[in-house]
Amino acid sequence: MPIAPEYLHMVHPGVVFHALLYGRNSRDPKKKGRSVEAQLNDGRDLCDRFEWQIVEEFKDAGLSASRHARRDRDDFEALLDAIENGPSIPGVIRICVAYEASRYYRDLEAYVRLRNACYHAGVLLCYNNTVYDLSKREDRKATAQDAIAAEDEVEGIRDRNVRTARQTAEKGGVWGKIPFGYSRKYDQDTGELLGQYEHPKHGPIVLQALKHIDSGGSINSLIKNLKANPEAARPDGAEWNEGLVKYMLLNRAYLGERVHHGESVKAQWDPIKGLDTPEGKALFRRVTRTLTAPGRGEIRDSRAAHLMSHLGLCGECGDDHLIRADKVGGIARPARRIYRCKDNRDITISEDILDAYVEQAVLTWLRKKKEARAALIPNEGKVAQEVQKAQELLDVYTEELEEARRLNRTRNEQGRPLLSLAVLSEKELELLPKIEELQERLQAATGVPLLVQDLLNAADPEVLWNGSEATEDVPARLGLSLEQKREALRQIVTVRVYRQKDRRRKVSDRVTLSFIGSAGFKVPRSRVRGIAPAPARARGTVPVPRHGRAASERE
Repeated sequence: MPIAPEYLHMVHPGVVFHALLYGRNSRDPKKKGRSVEAQLNDGRDLCDRFEWQIVEEFKDAGLSASRHARRDRDDFEALLDAIENGPSIPGVIRICVAYEASRYYRDLEAYVRLRNACYHAGVLLCYNNTVYDLSKREDRKATAQDAIAAEDEVEGIRDRNVRTARQTAEKGGVWGKIPFGYSRKYDQDTGELLGQYEHPKHGPIVLQALKHIDSGGSINSLIKNLKANPEAARPDGAEWNEGLVKYMLLNRAYLGERVHHGESVKAQWDPIKGLDTPEGKALFRRVTRTLTAPGRGEIRDSRAAHLMSHLGLCGECGDDHLIRADKVGGIARPARRIYRCKDNRDITISEDILDAYVEQAVLTWLRKKKEARAALIPNEGKVAQEVQKAQELLDVYTEELEEARRLNRTRNEQGRPLLSLAVLSEKELELLPKIEELQERLQAATGVPLLVQDLLNAADPEVLWNGSEATEDVPARLGLSLEQKREALRQIVTVRVYRQKDRRRKVSDRVTLSFIGSAGFKVPRSRVRGIAPAPARARGTVPVPRHGRAASERE
């Protein structure tokens, strides 16, 4: 039968005891339980008191011992191995020591494994200051009853946790790890959670991350930005990677929503500032669509550092040969940036000259809205009519919203806006959902990305492309990023560069521009994964002459 440790020497006289210490806890967020180190300290005190020699210690911190555990207990497995394969020394009895039965197991299967190991190796089991010899029937029965009680206790805990989780979810309460961008407040005395609030530094970073992707940025460039920003360091110490970034960008907690088993309810915390408006929610939905679109890898080409690198084609070698950025000079004469044929290096052109020429030509094409829309919109009966109607409505709503915002920025003689902020907010609540819905219809019908739609719908595409300085009535506006410009060019124009046989030839004589819808338009094959191809109907099927340009291509 079980015996107290102080009588063990009487049952086994003249024997030396070697102890194996084991400690485990799952988690203790309120600091009310016993840590692994505290459990081991109790075991050390017990061994010192009865002169048991400690030969090895095992500890599993933050790991469950129930059948619902998601991770293996490595040190528990090591303990079993030590029991089964430990040395058999004459005059020595080994004894396994833990704080209580539930530290060893909360699962009958784990108990049976430990019992069998101790039984076959002749190792005693000690917990709750009681020693058990598992070669004896009474001790096996007693430990089995304790194992059943430990398993039943954890099942009760789990049932309560599941019920609490469901009730908390239904009420929109806080649960789980703290999302990056929020912080939590706890009662200093009880440790109870008081609420979840936007973190003053991390919250704005979440909003900027969403805007980065919405504006055409890539996951890779976003990760680079986050790593370079000390204020974006994660509280848990983990380094930003693709998985963590995507989890952040898709987390509906930032909208003030609590998601449980795929269903969302209004949460007990506020959305991140900037996502609490119709425009902010539309931003979140666009990013979600971008990241969850089938067949998409990385969002954009984040490794390109030059506008036309790997976008332009070598006209001399054919469409399978790309141009890329390079540098010449640097010793006898100043270094300068150029583009040249990536494979055969048989054409070169100044990077600045080609960039400026292509950008100006694209902006000129975008200003010819009727022709540009005709090229982007398929001429297919009902589809064309639907697209035209949606585009006309979109123009009306966009102009109406811009006019409302202009009136809000304009002040009368008394310094008051011609349109109050309250009226502007009502107008935005009315128009923004309609604009977003129409943009979705246009993109679904035509395959034209939102970025190109915005350029086409802009009153002056150059302002959107290059940005503008602040005026008395209008704040400064940033232009498109390099990634955005490259994506727009990829969807709008194919650039072919030919050899310069005469120094007096103009740039237009050696550069061919084939706009979407015209002969020769082709989506360049990017060497960077994740670039979404343009719609099949937009791809040109008519070959371009090896030299010179078709009349329809000339600007």
